[in-house]
Amino acid sequence: MAHTLAVANQKGGVGKTSTTFHLAGAAARRGLRTLVIDADPQGNLTSSLGPADLAADSVGLADALSPNTDETLSDVIVQTEWEGVDLVPTTGTTLAAVQQEIASLSLGREHVMRQRLEQLGDTYELVLIDCPPSLDALSINAFTAASEVVVVTHADKYAGEGLIKLAGTMSQVRQFCARPDLRIAGIIFNAYDPNVKEQAHWYREINAAAEQMEIPVVHPPVPKRITLVECTFSGTRLDLSRDRRAADLVPIFDRHLRTLHPAS
Repeated sequence: MAHTLAVANQKGGVGKTSTTFHLAGAAARRGLRTLVIDADPQGNLTSSLGPADLAADSVGLADALSPNTDETLSDVIVQTEWEGVDLVPTTGTTLAAVQQEIASLSLGREHVMRQRLEQLGDTYELVLIDCPPSLDALSINAFTAASEVVVVTHADKYAGEGLIKLAGTMSQVRQFCARPDLRIAGIIFNAYDPNVKEQAHWYREINAAAEQMEIPVVHPPVPKRITLVECTFSGTRLDLSRDRRAADLVPIFDRHLRTLHPAS
């Protein structure tokens, strides 16, 4: 099974989807066979990375996870415009409905996504899962399926609380979902401005807390740039953008990918 990174935070609006998108772009630049899974019911990653002709009623992740359908991940994978990068979109049957189906299973409900990924064998070298911004059956499935978890956060007073909650969730997954080896691969600070005193303060505080918890911090932090948002919304890779400012951001995500996926 491929090295699988679940990109997560139980708080929305921190740039989790944008980070997943640009890590996928870095993987494309390095020629990695990559599968991106949009497990966020909002479907923003599907809008950015999916092909333009992808119909809203096409089969998607929910159909592959549902215990009441015959679809596998192979049946719902679509090619993106980036060579070597495929997508499991959020389309078709709604994820909310499938979460209820999964939650109703008496056995193995935490392992549905992992079982589906195992069926792909060594088709991919890297899998990136954009997790929902909540703690539910889908998040637990993503954590159980992951080799490691990547935490995306802002440098603010809520980040420390979120990190503690997420660490607690992962502790439960390790204990109750037969994943004793699950770990946080790193924390990525997003939209960071060191000139804002409050951000600089919380950046130092969270770094110190992470060190105490023996959780790595991925450097450098991602700066606050409108270019990142624009490229994500338009589905444009940083290195293919006409905006010259985007080129300055390419090395950041390339370095992050090397940190999180050393085999690349």
